[in-house]
Amino acid sequence: MKLITVIGARPQFIKSAPFSDVFRKEHNEIIIHTGQHYDKNMSDIFFKELSIPEPDYHLGVGSGNHGFQTGRMLEKIEDIILKEKPDGVLVYGDTNSTLAGALAASKLHIPVFHVEAGLRSYHKGMPEEQNRVLTDHISDLLLCPTKTAVENLKKEGITEGVILTGDIMYDTVNRFITISNSLYSKDAWLESLETENEVIPSHLQENEYYLATIHRAENTDDFQKLQIIFSAFEKLDKPVLIPLHPRTRKLIDKLNIKFKNVTIINPVGYLLMLYLTANAYMIVTDSGGLQKEAYFLKTPCTTLRDQTEWIETLENGWNMLSRIEVQTITKTVTRKLDCLKYSQPPLFGDGKAAEYICQAILKREN
Repeated sequence: MKLITVIGARPQFIKSAPFSDVFRKEHNEIIIHTGQHYDKNMSDIFFKELSIPEPDYHLGVGSGNHGFQTGRMLEKIEDIILKEKPDGVLVYGDTNSTLAGALAASKLHIPVFHVEAGLRSYHKGMPEEQNRVLTDHISDLLLCPTKTAVENLKKEGITEGVILTGDIMYDTVNRFITISNSLYSKDAWLESLETENEVIPSHLQENEYYLATIHRAENTDDFQKLQIIFSAFEKLDKPVLIPLHPRTRKLIDKLNIKFKNVTIINPVGYLLMLYLTANAYMIVTDSGGLQKEAYFLKTPCTTLRDQTEWIETLENGWNMLSRIEVQTITKTVTRKLDCLKYSQPPLFGDGKAAEYICQAILKREN
């Protein structure tokens, strides 16, 4: 079988690693990297660390408004599909790359296989929600990570081609956490941070810091929200470590914002981020993927949003949502961690999602 895989953002690089491993044993995979994430630490390093095959096509689209970015991707992906004539196109998640890949294939009557189908936050103002809903409704195989995702699709009348596979990101975490620990334990993580960044505070200790990521447009494009978030971080009882997206860092540098209790660093590779996540006291994020990684690694999480597409992580308080208000953020982050008393049910599968996805695609083609 000949398959085109479209990726373009950090979470998609991570998810593609276990699938490529399984699929390429007997079949032909062509990888298109749209260039949606183009910073070295948000793109190239992931291919190297996770041994992901080098992309066959690098579109170099870069940043831009949604219409401009998606349109350029759509045009270029269509040209490649016409040239390569694949048996199907695989897309991951909910980015502009996802939608562009799915649209290009669907218009050319090429089957679309959507990994992470069925997720819903029910916040239609989110670009990610728009992308995932539209992609689901033009996909031929809807590869769902959880039972909730299957039920979400059923509510929308989508029942054909829906398959519960488990979460492929769980595969990746299980696969790489041992390597991460071997590389960064015994203060090697601090040395790595200092190599790539400005001076790192010496008081940072394992399990005694908050690891935060802020990247969603609803937070980063609203300066007032950004100020509220960082003001809340100042009031927390432990230091806050933030690998910050280049775009957001430029905004903060431009405005000359300085905050106490906060250490901003450049984006880090997946293996180091995995270690930082596993050894943080808590994750504070607006990211979807990091909510799950925190859950897999049994690190409590606070999500700076009013809703989440990963509602399973809310069970027993492993993850809690927070409005963007200083008092609400500080209260939620410093809550008593009763979740640590509870074991976690296997809500995200058995760590073999890549195999099940591969089987589903091949079964459909046969």
